[in-house]
Amino acid sequence: MNNYLISMFIDDELDLDDKLEFVERVHGDGSLKDEAIELLHQEKLLRHGMPVSVPDVDMPIEKRFSLPSWRYLLRPAGIIGSALAVALVVVFLLMPFPRHMDKAVSHRFVIYRPDVNLVELAGSFNGWQKVALREIGKSGYWEVTIDLPPGEHRFSYILEGDEKIADPTLMTKERDDFGGENSVLLVNA
Repeated sequence: MNNYLISMFIDDELDLDDKLEFVERVHGDGSLKDEAIELLHQEKLLRHGMPVSVPDVDMPIEKRFSLPSWRYLLRPAGIIGSALAVALVVVFLLMPFPRHMDKAVSHRFVIYRPDVNLVELAGSFNGWQKVALREIGKSGYWEVTIDLPPGEHRFSYILEGDEKIADPTLMTKERDDFGGENSVLLVNA
């Protein structure tokens, strides 16, 4: 409560009655007085570097942007700050941004498993949600076609609802966090 009152007093947010009450409390409580003085010193330090006047917006533009007003840029801190700002702009302009114009590419997933009754697919492209493949007649082949954004995708087939296997036709595989293997598929636009 004391810090709140001191802060309100420093920020001149108390009405006259509250200010009177505050001064009386400070006069009667030495620790509150010491705390208020300490916080007032801190406030003085904080406000030391702040501008005391508001720029004159009616001033002619040639006076506003004359050399004296830009002199702070020639100080070491101004030079470093200006150099950092220029570096950030350059990095921002050179940074590659993902293209949202790339269209999805239809990809057909096919696996030969005549020994199972259910094949599903889960991958990074669909939040690892299972998608059922359809059996192609009685051939033993299962398929599904999914539109994928360009990029690198990980996926696995799930047999009979619980056996997870990587695509046997893809060479690029990686271990997952659960001891299994995922296939890695690169889709180009």
